Amino acid sequence: MPKVIFLLLLFIHGLIHLMGFAKAFKFAEITQFTQSISKPVGAFWGLSTLLFVLVGVLFILKKDTWWIWAMAAVFISQVLIFTSWQDAKFGTLANLLVVIFIVIGYGSWRHNKLVSSELEMFLAQNSVRQGMLTEEKIATLPTIVQTWLRRSNVVDKPVISSVHLWQKGEMRTSPVRRWMPFDAQQYFTLSPPGFIWLANVEMKPFFRLVGRDKFVTGKGEMLIKAMSILPLVNAKGPGIDQGSMVRYLSEIIWFPQAAIESYISWEEIDSTSAKATMNYGGITVDGTFQFTPAGDLQSFQADRFYDRKGMSTLEPWHIESKDWAVFDGVRMPVISEVTWKLKEGDFTWLKVEVTEVHHDESHSK
Repeated sequence: MPKVIFLLLLFIHGLIHLMGFAKAFKFAEITQFTQSISKPVGAFWGLSTLLFVLVGVLFILKKDTWWIWAMAAVFISQVLIFTSWQDAKFGTLANLLVVIFIVIGYGSWRHNKLVSSELEMFLAQNSVRQGMLTEEKIATLPTIVQTWLRRSNVVDKPVISSVHLWQKGEMRTSPVRRWMPFDAQQYFTLSPPGFIWLANVEMKPFFRLVGRDKFVTGKGEMLIKAMSILPLVNAKGPGIDQGSMVRYLSEIIWFPQAAIESYISWEEIDSTSAKATMNYGGITVDGTFQFTPAGDLQSFQADRFYDRKGMSTLEPWHIESKDWAVFDGVRMPVISEVTWKLKEGDFTWLKVEVTEVHHDESHSK
């Protein structure tokens, strides 16, 4: 809805400038302008119309630099308004509204440049490997983990180096807060292990958050901005490092080939569960994978730091699979719910659906 309103504002405000153009060249009797307008000035009124329409087209085409042209349009428009202030002063309000969108557009452009640079460096450090994930390579794993890998269709298939997936879902920040829809893209590398998660969250009408979580070289970082401009969270440190590694370990469900990586070791618990321990960059985390007898991943649970208004405590963090599907030849959970198992009660905070997955591809959608 905000995008539609912005487009209507651009086109209507732009078309109104045609009145000054028509007045100057006497194409029509424009009674709204009581002052005379010279032809050179009238040409600028026409140019303003073209610029506002151009901005609208660039915005529809999702060109990140639309805001630069919008600045030019607003500047010329406002100068013209000053020259005909008595007749055109209310156009200032429309220009101020466009300026608000320009600030948001600039913030989005700057944020996108940041994440594009980070993503380029992240993917550049990835080691591309060749070979097959054979039965011999999984022979020492717990029986249920072997069953899972076969069920996932990754055995006797080429090993992979990277993953790119798309998600949608909803999240909330506390048990009493409303659910907020989001969409996201996530990139993983297996050697070295890491991820970058990019999300857009519709917090309220006309108000959204952008988030970037990353786990690179064993370090985690969480960045959240309001409207791509105002940083709300920029978290780093040992607790974030631990939580990011737990997240990486839990999310190998989307690329089971990582189960044989040297930084992950396995221990059988019973016929349908196994404990996985990840050791990387001087940090060690572990979690329990629960499977169905057929080998589908049913749940994952690990201790992870939970923020309690500035003080973090280790709490059980639980992921429950709700449905499975095949993407890029790999069977995996595609609908999941994430719950904090707190002493005061369960807090389900995330519902996520995977909508597309590419292995060893990094193209954007």
